Amino acid sequence: MDRHVQSNAGVMNALDLTGRVAIITGGAGLLGEQHAEAIAEMGGIPVLLDVDGARAERTAGRVADRFGVRSLGLATNITRPEAVSEALRQTLDAFGRVDILINNAANNPKVEDGMNGSRWSRLENFPLHVWHDDIAVGLTGAFLCSKIFGAEMARRGRGVILSIASDLALIAPDQRIYRQPGLPEDEQFVKPVTYSVVKTALLGLTRYLATYWAEQGVRANAITLGGVYNSQDEAFVQRLTSLIPLGRMAHLGEYKAAVAFLVSDASSYMTGANLVIDGGRTAW
Repeated sequence: MDRHVQSNAGVMNALDLTGRVAIITGGAGLLGEQHAEAIAEMGGIPVLLDVDGARAERTAGRVADRFGVRSLGLATNITRPEAVSEALRQTLDAFGRVDILINNAANNPKVEDGMNGSRWSRLENFPLHVWHDDIAVGLTGAFLCSKIFGAEMARRGRGVILSIASDLALIAPDQRIYRQPGLPEDEQFVKPVTYSVVKTALLGLTRYLATYWAEQGVRANAITLGGVYNSQDEAFVQRLTSLIPLGRMAHLGEYKAAVAFLVSDASSYMTGANLVIDGGRTAW
């Protein structure tokens, strides 16, 4: 079991991540950079994995410059076990340890991406190759990273795995918010089935990991996030926010403190849990 946590540690000490190395998948994406900033602000070392290696390096550089920490960006296809193993090797060569894994990578088409040729998103037409691709990135990638990085943490006797879920892991998409006036029903864009399936499955993976490596001091939790403002269509935002008790989407940096809490010793007695931060949407 993890004997490193001191029960009388102060709050700030419990949140301190100085020297801890955090792997972040999908690290060059919108939320990936936010997660990296949360790690860096508390003194940790973010390692950003992304299929776009150049973008991962640029993002890692921005984070390092802003917070004065070491950081690393690696080109990694997390659907390939050999690529994940190579990322582990490179991380250990650079920093000698892995303390945290954030399973963040997922395929998530934007509403505006579906405005042209949107029929593909509908369940009746959903392409098998898109199903395979989405499952590979969002779920198989999380499994492989948990397996490979988690085994290293278990070997060392401590670590944290955090999986980034969604309110759509708890509720079905309300397809009405994606509707576009003037389009026939069979041409309306819908939230693809794979997003709900992947995010729901991450909750099951979290519970499995939490009990599997508990004796090795590895904790596993999930965080369920609501939608984030990101220059979406105004009509879409209005429809979505009408479903949220707080009456708005999340601001970009609004999840950072929760991520820091979940990957630090501040949550030392928390494992197998799902922290819901969705403005109250799933309460209705």
